[in-house]
Amino acid sequence: MSAAAGRKKAAGAFDPIELEILWKRLVSIVDEAAATFVRTSFSTLVRDANDFAVVLTDAQGRSLAQSTMSIPSFIGSLPATVRHFLDRFPAHTLKPGDVMITNDPWMGTGHIHDVNTAMPLFHEGRLVAFAAVVSHMPDIGGRLRNSGIREIYEEGLQIPRLKLMHAGSADPAVVAFISQNIRVPEQGMGDIWAQVSACRMLEERLQPLLTGRLLDDLGHEIRRRSEAAMRAAIRRLPDGEYTSRVEHDGFEQRIVIACRITVKGDRLAIDYAGSSPQLPRAVNVVPIYTFAYSAYPVKALLCPDVPNNEGSFAPVSTRAPAGSILNPEYPAASGGRGMIGHLLPPAIFTALADVLPDRVWASGSANSSVTMSGEHRGHRFAVINFLNAGQGATASRDGYSVLSFPSNLGNTPIEVIESLAPMQVVCRSIRRGTGGAGRHRGGDGLRFEFVVIADVPVVTSFIMTRLKSAPPGLAGGGPGALGRLELNGCVIDPSDHWVLKKGDHVVMETAGGGGYGAPVRRRTGQR
Repeated sequence: MSAAAGRKKAAGAFDPIELEILWKRLVSIVDEAAATFVRTSFSTLVRDANDFAVVLTDAQGRSLAQSTMSIPSFIGSLPATVRHFLDRFPAHTLKPGDVMITNDPWMGTGHIHDVNTAMPLFHEGRLVAFAAVVSHMPDIGGRLRNSGIREIYEEGLQIPRLKLMHAGSADPAVVAFISQNIRVPEQGMGDIWAQVSACRMLEERLQPLLTGRLLDDLGHEIRRRSEAAMRAAIRRLPDGEYTSRVEHDGFEQRIVIACRITVKGDRLAIDYAGSSPQLPRAVNVVPIYTFAYSAYPVKALLCPDVPNNEGSFAPVSTRAPAGSILNPEYPAASGGRGMIGHLLPPAIFTALADVLPDRVWASGSANSSVTMSGEHRGHRFAVINFLNAGQGATASRDGYSVLSFPSNLGNTPIEVIESLAPMQVVCRSIRRGTGGAGRHRGGDGLRFEFVVIADVPVVTSFIMTRLKSAPPGLAGGGPGALGRLELNGCVIDPSDHWVLKKGDHVVMETAGGGGYGAPVRRRTGQR
């Protein structure tokens, strides 16, 4: 019997009940590794904002399962990062206890603020899988993250594909150069070592499943079924081309995302030709992130209940012209890549609105953030706090208020904010009535108001979007309200860096989501 026939027979031996049990076991193992990461991490970005992912791949770097709370962009990018590690460190050179690390935007998640680690997993001397973790660092050196930075060298420390650990022993040179280039090394390295702990936990819990070639056969069957389900879902769409055009605030002029979706049989191709050229600003989106936030909305629309893995994304492809904002050339800055990347799901929803009117969402707003660094009470600090916004309505419901979509990030609790940074929160409330009008209204944005209480000035930067171009509605729905950023009562530009002093008063207002359908008269008491 050939190897291929033997594998097919082994894979076919899984009955539906057994397959579901084994799949759920894989997910629970990865979830336990994620819980280990959360418990051992140092920063609020992991514990409170949920800005991380834990993924299990096979020996070729193809995704098998990810933690339940993993954010969509990381699910789409982390397996590709593992494959990039394999290009640098071929499988035959890897040893038990090795840990690889990088934050290269083109090989990681699209900006240097996310650090990726991966550990090879072995069974009886054979490489069988990888445990991989990625999370947003509270600080990566350089200038504080905002959209005004002009090239990657300003953004902070670039970590090429290196080995953080060799056969279980840390590389002191790698640890030293990372530690010396970030503002609060105990916090940043604490998160990196927490990633290693998560990888080790995944390795430990996976061992009982590593009997014979069970993991190989299980992965093959999961991918095969997921790919078949996605192809069947694509076939249900009419063949043809579907287009949309989405605009962003921009700088000197608006940024345009041009989207053309081609459906042919069981394949779906997305082409972003006609989008704006790359900019000397930190809003460029590298291909790995472009794919992640293109494949995710396709999966969510067409096949939401099938497990996420490599098979789910195999029938989907993306293309963007070299030198464009969705395929920039080095050394493009990309720290605020979410400002543009988060427009890709709305672009795809809008393009497919005519053929999937009951499933798509109107446009919403990406999450915003405020980053601070300096000294307070004798200690250096570096913190990032996220603020969510209003999301678009659908044909069946109002939009969600103060929600992070598509990134799935959490609002940092006020008590945590005030304990880690010299900020006194004056107000955090829903901006009632800021969602767009419609048969179903858009979700409302957030108002966040704080006063600086530091004894010495602190460097502050902001990521904010939809300050000039409101999230549009769908099917006759109205746009959401614009966002706003004020310092001491004056509107300011979030693409600048600011040095704030004691008593400075900041107001951040995030945008509302677009409405769906022509407005109708509502009964008293309804939104």
